[in-house]
Amino acid sequence: MKQIRIFLFFGALISAASCLLEIQANDISAKPGTVFRDCPACPEMVVIPGGSFTMGSPASEKVWATQHGASAESVSDEAPQHPVSLRAFAIGKYDVTRAEYEMFARETSYPLGDGCGKDTFKWNKQTGLNWQNPGFTQGDRDPVVCVSWNDARAYISWLNTKISGSTSGDGPYHLPTEAEWEYAARAGTTTRFWWGDDDGSAADHAWFKNNSEGHSHPVGSKPANAFGLYDVVGNVWQWTEDCYADDYAKAPTDGSAAESPNGCMRVDRGGSWLFPARLLRSATRERNPADFRAVIMGFRVARTLP
Repeated sequence: MKQIRIFLFFGALISAASCLLEIQANDISAKPGTVFRDCPACPEMVVIPGGSFTMGSPASEKVWATQHGASAESVSDEAPQHPVSLRAFAIGKYDVTRAEYEMFARETSYPLGDGCGKDTFKWNKQTGLNWQNPGFTQGDRDPVVCVSWNDARAYISWLNTKISGSTSGDGPYHLPTEAEWEYAARAGTTTRFWWGDDDGSAADHAWFKNNSEGHSHPVGSKPANAFGLYDVVGNVWQWTEDCYADDYAKAPTDGSAAESPNGCMRVDRGGSWLFPARLLRSATRERNPADFRAVIMGFRVARTLP
């Protein structure tokens, strides 16, 4: 009997400890830097602290960009600089990988699409290219490419059904808003790049035209920024939730997404393996149609916290 009581006692302790760990894991909203995963198929997420930052780039940075190959028009949409305040949220530690996207596509029988462009200079879709075959070799840990904004939203709806049981696709997962993305990418910095002002050290921090050898690379193979996010710039452009506007005159200041009732181009951020270092700046903005697929386009997910 004594031995049985001992086993029961330790069993109760283990059970209580398990419950405590579960409670602590779920109490993520107050713990910036916490890394968690909502389900086995869900991507790893990092809790980002709430706070305020100045979104956009100063005039001096725009001058620097034009001195490094950009046109004045191409950087004019990074103004006016404006303050944004955000509550805590979570964002993907990595870009969504091929393996993660494959689980969604296999389970939902999601179509490959009608082709994928080889770049964004001209949208010439090639019917033989898709996320399974982007024209270069990828592994499971490479970021998924050849995914449109619509595809990314479909993946997110699937994630929400995984954790909520709802068939509507509504839930805490969403594409990052443009403000969430820039806040997370900057990670408290005000410099041109998250690592500083020096584009000469870009190869130490990101995959871009000069070091990529013409293809994507496994996520997490370059250092993380101060918030613990990998490949937040470089490797692939990342879709955001927002409708594109050619300036920030009417941009939300609460971290929410800019929307339009009449349809819009969608903002993508971060630069990619095909583009030069100047586009790795935290303020860089691009835009494309919601059904645009290209070998340099991927995404990461964000999550609303309790």
